[in-house]
Amino acid sequence: MFLKSNRVIETDNRITAILACLRGGVAGIYAQKKLDELDEELGTQDWDNFVKEIKTTFSDKSKAADAEWKIESFKQGKRNTADYIIEFEALAMKVDTDELHAIFLLKKNARQDIIKTILGYLPMAMPETLKEWKMAITSVG
Repeated sequence: MFLKSNRVIETDNRITAILACLRGGVAGIYAQKKLDELDEELGTQDWDNFVKEIKTTFSDKSKAADAEWKIESFKQGKRNTADYIIEFEALAMKVDTDELHAIFLLKKNARQDIIKTILGYLPMAMPETLKEWKMAITSVG
């Protein structure tokens, strides 16, 4: 007879308790499938793998995609420059955009008269980092 260790039993109990809370709709179907797998596998489910599977199965990928689309098309228009920079920074943090891409998006979507003014700076005064670009755009705007 196969004997389970206390650690395996504890992991199975934790997973079963979580699955018992998932009822109705897709969550209920997922829970039933996982419970059936637990019965068949005789407690070989790993806690870390279970948590990872839950997170990937039920994460809201559409929010990240929406935020990414929004930052790509987030133009300044007639918006106050300081307000634009604040909103842009919030979106960039939400999407977790790298610095070079954020600079590209700022150059592309801030008012063109502001960008032309900054590009007219002497090479030694030209902003290089995202922080410098945000300061330059705010000061010109």
